Amino acid sequence: MLSEKKIHLEARAKVLKALAHPTRLFIIEEIEKGENNVNSLTALIEADVSTVSKHLAVLKNAGIVVDDKRGNQVFYRLTVPCISNFFGCIETVLTQQHAQQSLALGADVSNRQARGK
Repeated sequence: MLSEKKIHLEARAKVLKALAHPTRLFIIEEIEKGENNVNSLTALIEADVSTVSKHLAVLKNAGIVVDDKRGNQVFYRLTVPCISNFFGCIETVLTQQHAQQSLALGADVSNRQARGK
């Protein structure tokens, strides 16, 4: 693998790793609605401030969110709104998986009924 290509793929992996946590996905969905601060996210997530701050730091280091300090509060917003397009793609994958599993389950039930079980 070419070194430039490898570096680019590692950068992609960093972003995907930052997204690979349910709490961070929740944070992104909330920030997608509009900028949010640590205190309001803490209340929504029902976690302590340090945990939410760590999740936000991961998202910030991956370039997914940016912060804006205003007085003694820090507000976060998405750096790119296209992240929701990515989530839409994931939802399509999940829908297809569910459909395939349902078909497989239906075929299994039909096979059992045909064999008299």
